[in-house]
Amino acid sequence: MGARPGVLVISHGSPDAEWVRLVDEAVRDVQLPEGVPIVTSFLECVEGRLIQDGIDELEARGVDEMFVLPLFVSSGSTHVDDIRQAFGLPPAAFRAGELEPFRVRARVTFGLPIDDDPIIAELIADNVRELSIAPEREALLLIAHGSRERGLNRIWRDGMRKLAARVRELGGFARAETAMLLPDQAACVMRALTKRQAHAGGAAPADGCCAVPAAGPETDAVIVAPLFLSRGYFTNTVIPARLSGFDYRYNGKALLPNPAISRWMERQLEGWLGGAGQSG
Repeated sequence: MGARPGVLVISHGSPDAEWVRLVDEAVRDVQLPEGVPIVTSFLECVEGRLIQDGIDELEARGVDEMFVLPLFVSSGSTHVDDIRQAFGLPPAAFRAGELEPFRVRARVTFGLPIDDDPIIAELIADNVRELSIAPEREALLLIAHGSRERGLNRIWRDGMRKLAARVRELGGFARAETAMLLPDQAACVMRALTKRQAHAGGAAPADGCCAVPAAGPETDAVIVAPLFLSRGYFTNTVIPARLSGFDYRYNGKALLPNPAISRWMERQLEGWLGGAGQSG
């Protein structure tokens, strides 16, 4: 390690003060060795606490080894790809980033978003447990934001499917499927799961990107789990609107607040502070 390690946690940001508070609390609860500073920054919406502000604060405190932890759901996030490229790292897919390069002197190690992390799978399984009556006759539908970028969409899809499989196993569900809001897949996946032809938010996309395998066990109910960092517009409004007309179970619980998010961050940081996995 260098003379002074430090941690920069980056999340999207929101004009909702409660959203920001939940992120701040999760970062505050991260257990680090004494003397290792950790700073929370945001891509947008939180004036004075943007990414460059966080970099500047850590370097002003003498940090010359910086672990950048992207508190995002997927490595396929357009925002994560933009941030990576602004730190001088190669793109995740075939697209140019939209952020100006950051001013940073410290050596940077870039961490991982959530993807299919088993800690988060346990969190989601706990979130939906109250909705489950007979899991061996239930289907899980995991819904996340997604991306229209072809290469990034593939990363979203692969990570979500692995995560859904983990939750299916933990919860004992008969099957697990995934859907993104971008592109709009929720209604057509639900239609396939429930075998209903009723109108529910429009026709399925022509590219078949939300196709659900016909083979699979019969189920009596669908439990919907949102894959979002915090409750808000997407969990409270968009998902229910996209699934209007369908029968399903849903409590809208997001990943925060939950101490598992702090534990997830700690696990990445333990390896880095121990000298493992430094990419420079």
